[in-house]
Amino acid sequence: MKLNTMITSVKSLLASTDKNYAPVVFANSFGAEDMVLTDLIGKYFSNIDMFTLDTGRLPEETYSLVKEVEDRYSIKVRIYFPESAAVEKYTTQNGPNGFYNSIDARKACCHIRKVEPLKRALSGKGAWITGLRRDQAPTRKDIGESEFDIDNGLQKISPLLNWNLSDVWAYLKEFNVPYNALHDKGYTSIGCAPCTRAITPGEDVRAGRWWWENPETKECGLHLKNRS
Repeated sequence: MKLNTMITSVKSLLASTDKNYAPVVFANSFGAEDMVLTDLIGKYFSNIDMFTLDTGRLPEETYSLVKEVEDRYSIKVRIYFPESAAVEKYTTQNGPNGFYNSIDARKACCHIRKVEPLKRALSGKGAWITGLRRDQAPTRKDIGESEFDIDNGLQKISPLLNWNLSDVWAYLKEFNVPYNALHDKGYTSIGCAPCTRAITPGEDVRAGRWWWENPETKECGLHLKNRS
């Protein structure tokens, strides 16, 4: 019953978002949380478009899941790429894996490969939907379910904000939703291949992302925005 109530709440929020902020887009990174939203949007909200950011460093398992989602839900996921000139300049200056060298270098890479393409994806939209959950990281504890993203100039909606990880997996199992094969290999949070690893039992769910950094710095820039 708890899960059904939570699903009803999410569907209600998605419906009101679609009604009040159209055009609305869903930023899909194809992690477990985003697959819950993929299933709900794919089934019930055809007006909400999905997009993903292809950084050029994604694992093969993510690409396979994109194709599976398109086939299962009869949709087309729009893909946004980083500007090639910016990637070339960064690689020339820092090397292909320069993001390991410092936090600044890593954030610069994230800005080129994720933040700038996101701005293009959100241009002209009224709201964007994310799969953020409050208990994922210290950096996400104070976000709101619906808040204005000042930097991108539109409303930001996080329907799963108060879900926990067991809720997410209960949904995926209940409705037989496809998910990233890396989850079965110990990956709890999935991003770019060189910046993501499997975790060991007892580690935080975000421990596999930028594992060489402190938890307080482990955001790519997509979700550390000015908001109101």
